[in-house]
Amino acid sequence: MNCKYFGQCGACRVYDGGYERQLSLKVDLNQERFKPYYNGDISVFRSPQSHYRSRSEFKIWHKEDELHYAMNHIDKTGVVLVDECPQVSEPIAALMPKLLGAIEKNNIGFKLFGADFLSSNSGEIVVSLLYHKKLDASWSEIATKIATELNIYIIGRSRGQKLIVGQDYVTEVLDVEGSKFKFNYIENSFTQPNSKVNEQMIAWALKNLPKSRSDLLELYCGAGNFTIPFALRFGKVLATEISKSSINAAKANMSLNSVENIAFVRMDVGEFIQALDGVREFNRMRDIDIASYDIKTIFVDPPRSGMDEATCKFASRYDTILYISCNPETLVRDLEILCKTHLVADMALFDQFPYTHHAEMGVRLVKKGSL
Repeated sequence: MNCKYFGQCGACRVYDGGYERQLSLKVDLNQERFKPYYNGDISVFRSPQSHYRSRSEFKIWHKEDELHYAMNHIDKTGVVLVDECPQVSEPIAALMPKLLGAIEKNNIGFKLFGADFLSSNSGEIVVSLLYHKKLDASWSEIATKIATELNIYIIGRSRGQKLIVGQDYVTEVLDVEGSKFKFNYIENSFTQPNSKVNEQMIAWALKNLPKSRSDLLELYCGAGNFTIPFALRFGKVLATEISKSSINAAKANMSLNSVENIAFVRMDVGEFIQALDGVREFNRMRDIDIASYDIKTIFVDPPRSGMDEATCKFASRYDTILYISCNPETLVRDLEILCKTHLVADMALFDQFPYTHHAEMGVRLVKKGSL
C-alpha cells in the first residue's frame, strides 16, 4: 500500500518490506504464541494490500476557512491532515474529496468534527456527519441536496440527535465460495471492516463445520455474520447476543436470506447459561423449546476481552468448539482452560487489519478422545 502518510498517521505502521513483511511478522509471532496448544501450520488468509476497509472514521479539521480530514498522529502529539487514504474502499476513496467540497460549498461545516463512512462492495455508502451543535430543518434540506448529488445516504448526528437522509444502512453481498449472502449493515453498529477477509473467515468456518443433522449454539452472534451461513449446515441454530440493535439486524438479515431455522435471543452469556441449566426462567426464552435442541457444536466470536472462565467451562461441554478471536492474547488465555478438555484440530490467521499489530484468529477444538 503506497501511502504518503506512513510514519505519521496513527492508523497504520511502517514495515520494511511492506505488506509481506508485516504479515510474516504476525504469522511468526502467533505461531510461537500458540505453540503450547498447536504444533501444526497456521493457515494464513491474506488481505488486499489496499482499499480493504469498508468502514472508516475521520476527524474533520478546521484550518482557517478550509476543512480537512484528519487522523491522530502516530506519536499522539497532534493530528495528520489527510487528503487521501489507500486503506479505505475505492467507493469511499472516490467520495471523500467530493463530500468535503460539497460541505464547504453549501456551508454546513460549522461545528462539524467527524465523518464516519460505511460502504458495501457494490458502492452504497452511508456517511455520518458528527456535529457539536443541534441540527435543524435547514441542515436536513442541504444534506438531502448533497446526498442526491453524490448518490449517498447521510446521517447527521449531534448530542441526542440523529437525522437520517435516505436510510441508515447499506446492503452488503458476501460471496462465500460461490454462495451469496446479503446483510444490512447499520450505521454506528459493528460490522466486519474488511469484507474480503470476512468472506475468507466465513469460508474457513464453514469448512470446519461439516453438514450435520444436529444443532448449533452460537454465542456473541452480532448481526448474524456467521449465523446465517451456518444455518445451511445444521438442523437448527440457537444464537445469543446482548445488543438489541444487533439482534434486530440479525432477524432482518435472516429474512433477507430467506432463512427460517435460526432462533435469535437477546441475552448475555451468563443469563443464557442460567436459562439452559434451568436455574432461572426468562420471558425472552418463553417461545424456545430448549429440550428440542440436539447441540453438539458451539461457535463463539467474543469481543476483544475474550470469554470469562465460566463461559469457557460452559463451552467445554460440547464436542466441537469453533472460536473466532479478534485478540490473540485473550485467545491464549482462554485456550488454557479449553484445552483441559479439548484439543486444537485446526488454526487460522486472518489479516483483517493490515499494517497494524492486530490479527484475527480462528480455532477449531474437538473433545479429547474424539479424534
